[in-house]
Amino acid sequence: MNYKIREITKEECQLLELFLYEAIFVPDGAPAPPKSIIRQPELQVYIKDFGKEKDDICFVAEVDEKAVGAAWVRIMDDYGHIDDETPSFSISLYKEYRGLGLGSALMNQMLCTLKQRGYRQASLSVQKANYAVKMYQKAGFTIFREKEDEYIMVCRL
Repeated sequence: MNYKIREITKEECQLLELFLYEAIFVPDGAPAPPKSIIRQPELQVYIKDFGKEKDDICFVAEVDEKAVGAAWVRIMDDYGHIDDETPSFSISLYKEYRGLGLGSALMNQMLCTLKQRGYRQASLSVQKANYAVKMYQKAGFTIFREKEDEYIMVCRL
């Protein structure tokens, strides 16, 4: 599959609503939450006014001139928050584009960019049952803190 990884444009930032919803882990057999769930304040922190802060960085995976996935970071008090110098990582792909290496390509691009910009680490939160845990570990993330159902993971850059 031909794809390219590129920075998101200002005009595309509204796509983060769609990608935020796609980032919600739904275990096999469980019903998906309503799309309105992304309106909750604890989820809005990931996308509200994205692009206005210097720490807001986003890359999209593009296939046939269509954004099919995104990886974005910002410094925020979210589920994966470690400290005020560590950007929190979000990543998602439309279902039909998962398992094709696009997520790994997005992660690698973001981690390289963060390192080039002088960040020391990045963090994320992931449900323990999420298949993406293995992808995060392969990319260099390790468990920083464990909660009942989730891991807070960190990648040293």
